[in-house]
Amino acid sequence: MIVPRRVALRSLFALAVTAFTGGALTRITALPARDALAAAEDPHAFDEMYAGRRIQGFAGPTGEPVALVDGRPLHLMRCADGGWVTPIDHYESCPTPLAATRAAVADLGPAPLSRYAAWHGDHGGESTHPGGSPRGVHA
Repeated sequence: MIVPRRVALRSLFALAVTAFTGGALTRITALPARDALAAAEDPHAFDEMYAGRRIQGFAGPTGEPVALVDGRPLHLMRCADGGWVTPIDHYESCPTPLAATRAAVADLGPAPLSRYAAWHGDHGGESTHPGGSPRGVHA
């Protein structure tokens, strides 16, 4: 019979999609809502309102700090002096990821954080981010 086989395959497909979506959503929603014990063990953990924006920080999967500004990722780079910089201001080295995130928010002012603020690297010698927006500011 073809009908029961189709129904079974559709059911299995729906179950797999539901399981994958549920697992992905669980990881996404659990990421910022870390428990107090994990936050105490994480030297990069912060979650606060700064200059009218929600800034969050935590250790990523590789142990490197991850920063979010209003839920958008902000790339953090380690300096030779042990400090941190962001694409918003490559020249000001800050002592901690929190200080670097605050400095980026202060430099942005009311401008929204561009989706390219998480992008970094030498891609064909471009002097600005893709789309022509310098310093992580979305035009």
